[in-house]
Amino acid sequence: MHVTVVDHPIVAAKLTALRDVRTDTPSFRRLADDLVTLLAYEATKSVPVEAVEIETPITTMTGVRLTNPPPLVVPVLRAGVGMLDGLTRLLPDAEVGFAGLARDEATAQPFWYADRLPEDAAGRSVFVLDPMLATGGTLVAVVEALLTRGAETVTCVCLLAAPEGIERVRAAFPDDRVSLVVAAVDEQLNEKAYIVPGLGDAGDRLFGSAPTTP
Repeated sequence: MHVTVVDHPIVAAKLTALRDVRTDTPSFRRLADDLVTLLAYEATKSVPVEAVEIETPITTMTGVRLTNPPPLVVPVLRAGVGMLDGLTRLLPDAEVGFAGLARDEATAQPFWYADRLPEDAAGRSVFVLDPMLATGGTLVAVVEALLTRGAETVTCVCLLAAPEGIERVRAAFPDDRVSLVVAAVDEQLNEKAYIVPGLGDAGDRLFGSAPTTP
């Protein structure tokens, strides 16, 4: 698995504001949306294109367009939905699937409650959206489902990652079929499997619940 940490001052500044417990829900949503769009530039740099001839106001030239079938974007419910607009802003023709997983807080293991993925993901650029890569169990489950359905490569876009989660995903997918684009890699997981220093529960902060203090 290839990991890209987007080292950019604007990314760092927006991430700092996201982490701040004083950031309210509307501001958090706007910051997350901005941050995902910035990460998307890196995540989509290998999206396949094909040559196309066009007429400019001056002359004829050969440019490029995205190939078919269109990209597939998969937000992990529920928090990944808060990242969807930020990526589809760059890929407006993308199709969207949904992966519904929840974490058992007693065991920190994920379980499926909704699978809205296409039966055939072959030939597509596939992007998985999940704000937090903590233990890695959820991301591994979603990526496995997509690879089983024919995806050749999967790019995961996360706001934050813990070293433990990265190593779990890398162990599951040691080759170059899977890549990760992330704004920062934090220190560790705490005893409740929350990322430290982190930003709390991304879903709660995106959708209006009180910020979680692990």
